[in-house]
Amino acid sequence: MDLNALVGTLLSGDSLSNMGKISGTSQNEVQDVLASVLPLLLNGAQNQAQNKNTATGFANALQNHAKADTSNLAAFLSNVDLDDGGKILGHLLGGEQQVATQRAAKKAGLDIGKTATILAAAAPLLMSLMGQQSVRKNNAARSNAVSPAGGDSLFGSADVVKLLSTLLGGR
Repeated sequence: MDLNALVGTLLSGDSLSNMGKISGTSQNEVQDVLASVLPLLLNGAQNQAQNKNTATGFANALQNHAKADTSNLAAFLSNVDLDDGGKILGHLLGGEQQVATQRAAKKAGLDIGKTATILAAAAPLLMSLMGQQSVRKNNAARSNAVSPAGGDSLFGSADVVKLLSTLLGGR
């Protein structure tokens, strides 16, 4: 998975601006929320992909979300399904969802409701981007008739938290 591209899209000005509009917050506040929770979301996705009990369902969810058109982030986010986003957060964060939301809210200086809205908007975008990367990776592997590095895992052997920390400048 190209985490640079994924994080770059999630933290782009278009994404931050549109999530800010949805939640009634500034781009900086959205960035603070995402910077604090994105490592947890990606770790949750990695766990879902690697757990034999959830891997098939997670792969199917990625495939479904890959169909979404993310080429126009404003259009994607203006139509984002916040209920679906909440469900995604539940799957990726599990029992840590409330604690993660509270910590992100505190870090950004926001109330829980606005923070939850940001996260619910970001989750479908994250799944769509990961799904699209997974489809590209699988198509490339098939066309090369070579198994992709890292086996079946979307994430390979990358240490997601360490990589994100580096990408986000230790935020």
